[in-house]
Amino acid sequence: MIEKVIIGDATLYLGDCMDILPTLDKVDAVITDPPYGIGIAKNPVRQAHEKLDWDNAPPDKFLIDMCVNAGNVAVIWGGNYFDLPPTQCFYIWDKQQPLNFSLAMCEMAWTNKKAPAKIYRQSVLSYGKNHPTQKPVELMVFCIEQLKMPETILDPFMGSGTTGVAAMQMGRKFIGIEREPKYFEIACERIENAQRQQSLFDKPKQKIEQIGMF
Repeated sequence: MIEKVIIGDATLYLGDCMDILPTLDKVDAVITDPPYGIGIAKNPVRQAHEKLDWDNAPPDKFLIDMCVNAGNVAVIWGGNYFDLPPTQCFYIWDKQQPLNFSLAMCEMAWTNKKAPAKIYRQSVLSYGKNHPTQKPVELMVFCIEQLKMPETILDPFMGSGTTGVAAMQMGRKFIGIEREPKYFEIACERIENAQRQQSLFDKPKQKIEQIGMF
C-alpha cells in the first residue's frame, strides 16, 4: 500500500520509489542521496539508530537511471559509487574533519549539469541527525541554489526529509519518496514545521490517500 501525504507545497509518498517514480511527471530537478551499499547503517558509530538492510547493497543501475531521468537536472549524492557517465560538475561536501578522522572527510555528488565543480564546507558535527546518513539542511540549500532555484524538486530517497526542509525554506515545491515508515513520519513532521516557519498564514493541513496495493 502506498500512502500519499500532502503538506502545503510538499507531496510525500510512503512506498518504494521503484513503484512510484513511473507514476510521476518529470520535475525541474532531482536532488537525492541514495544508499551507497557500503554498510554504513551497520557501522558501530550508527548503532544508536538501528540496524537496517537498506544499505547492504546499492540501488541497481536501472533505478539510479530512473532517478536521473525523472528531472531536467539531477544531483546524486554518493554518485561516485554508482554506474553514471562522466561529469564535469561534481559537488563536494568538505566535512571539515582532521586528517586522522576515521570516516570519510568528504562526500561527492554527481550532477548532469554543465558547470564547474563546487565545494561546500560545513562540519559534520554542526547539526543533529534523525537518520544515520542525514545531510545538513544547508547543504541541500546549496544544491538548490547551484541549480538556479528550480520550481519543483524531487527526492526519491527522502530519508528524514532534509531536501524537503530546504525546499520549503526556499519556497520551492517538493516531492519526496521514502519506504521506511519511521523516517517517513519524521520527514512529514520536519517538512510541516519548515512550512509553518515560512508562513504567517494557516498551518498546512495533511491530506492522506491510500493508493493501490503492491
